[in-house]
Amino acid sequence: MGGTGYEPLDTLKPVDDGLWLIDGPAIRFYGLPFSTRATVVRLENGGLWVHSPTRLTPALRAELDALGPVRHLIAPNWLHFAHVADWQAAWPRATARAAPGVAARAAKNGLSLSFDRELGAERAEAPWRGEIRQMIVRGSKLHREAVFFHKRSRSLILTDLIEAHETEVHAGLGAAVDLACRHRRQRRQDAPDMAWSFRDKAALAEDVERMIAWAPRRVILAHGRWYESNGVNELERAFRRLLRTRRWEIAYEEARGRNRDGAP
Repeated sequence: MGGTGYEPLDTLKPVDDGLWLIDGPAIRFYGLPFSTRATVVRLENGGLWVHSPTRLTPALRAELDALGPVRHLIAPNWLHFAHVADWQAAWPRATARAAPGVAARAAKNGLSLSFDRELGAERAEAPWRGEIRQMIVRGSKLHREAVFFHKRSRSLILTDLIEAHETEVHAGLGAAVDLACRHRRQRRQDAPDMAWSFRDKAALAEDVERMIAWAPRRVILAHGRWYESNGVNELERAFRRLLRTRRWEIAYEEARGRNRDGAP
């Protein structure tokens, strides 16, 4: 399939204290290649928390074992579960948690995956509560994505809500993807590719505002470029049309309220 542009692959890449990324090989989605990325957090108790596990190789397994025991595996949405079973086999004592809809999607694709529990919508799970915030983003009945915020490094960890494909560095991307992504690259629009599935824009906008309130320094994505700095600005930019509409509606309602209160 060619390179992804994020080599070396299948190896730990340090980002911050207790935070690493793993760039995996490209996968085919609707016939097109997508780069992949896992995020690893070392919790205060030494256990490793792994978001969206990518391909597991013997060398990568040895690197992880040198960091600490893998304790938590996260399938953050209905499209990110392909390698969970391999990681479960390698670390049978690890617990696996999934966003709503993951198990059903896996079964539909002929995979019998066992998850210890479904991720909660509002409150972080007990093993990482106080270290990592979480929520299930609202607005879509189909795409239920769990997003996370690593407090110590101020890193927001997303999966598919934002994709920032860099066709210049991804040798495997063809002309069709280049055409589809060119307007985003030139105009710096990294809006969600699955935006059509979010029918409740108000709920989505509220949750994006909540992510912005977390004040992330960086934004880590599963596909394409990720953002080392200016995290709040990147969120504002990626969702600017959605937020502009929401903020205009809020201002309009506030103005109506003031007019009502001041009416004779």
